[in-house]
Amino acid sequence: MSQIHRPIAAAAWMLGSILGFSALAVSGREIGAALDTFEMMLYRSLIGLVVVVAVAFGTGRQREITADRLGLHALRNVVHFAGQNLWLYALALIPLAQLFAVEFSYPILVGLAAPIFLAERLTPTKLLAAAVGFAGILIVARPFGAGGVSVGLLAALLCAFGFAGAAIVTKRLTRVATILCILFWLAVMQSGFGLILAGWDGHITLPDRATLPWVLVMGLSGLLAHFCLTKALTLAPASVVTPIDFLRLPLIGLVGMMLYAEPLDIWVFLGGAVIFAANWINIRAEAKYRYVTA
Repeated sequence: MSQIHRPIAAAAWMLGSILGFSALAVSGREIGAALDTFEMMLYRSLIGLVVVVAVAFGTGRQREITADRLGLHALRNVVHFAGQNLWLYALALIPLAQLFAVEFSYPILVGLAAPIFLAERLTPTKLLAAAVGFAGILIVARPFGAGGVSVGLLAALLCAFGFAGAAIVTKRLTRVATILCILFWLAVMQSGFGLILAGWDGHITLPDRATLPWVLVMGLSGLLAHFCLTKALTLAPASVVTPIDFLRLPLIGLVGMMLYAEPLDIWVFLGGAVIFAANWINIRAEAKYRYVTA
């Protein structure tokens, strides 16, 4: 099986992804006091819809957008919308580095769920990776410490489950739909979810002059981050891309320290490193399996 392998180019694209995810976190923190999570998701999704439609018509690919498998699209977007709102909620309550460290656990959850929902193999290596990843989560969360598990940390843990569920359904969708089609329905459906939930109380806050730039940053940085990550994965295998992606953790730790006076917690970085090791075990085992069976 032929595979494009351009690690330097992939690293350059991953730099864009890391900056995009970091900008997304900062923008969410900056507007968290002015907008609730549903309003943030509404505006972010509307910006995404404008961009996706512009790309579709600008490149002549609008025919890729079809109404096939709307039920599967809806399931994917409900799960992702829940996970994203939990992420934004946790963003205002716990340090940025702690949130990112817990978020890195979702690929491990995907590995455990894939045998059930995607008929993939559950190997001893995947079980080992899950056990190592769970140990890393315990180091980050420290549930048996004096503070226990806070509401913000619990939201971060639940958002990882949401992202894992979205990844599972997305993988099924990619068998029948293009990425452009998936992104279109993501933007459409999540705009609708955001509108309904943000307006549930009869009032939707409009961004003012201070928050509007950050709303634009949130909408565009999220698209940039995911586009760069996807592009990097087309240029190099996950075993190359994932270690670069892990640089998000120390970077966001420094951002949190400089902008919000958040302390650099050694336990968060240690637990994050253990979670990374679990992901690495899983990726290397999967790569070896594909090589042997290719």
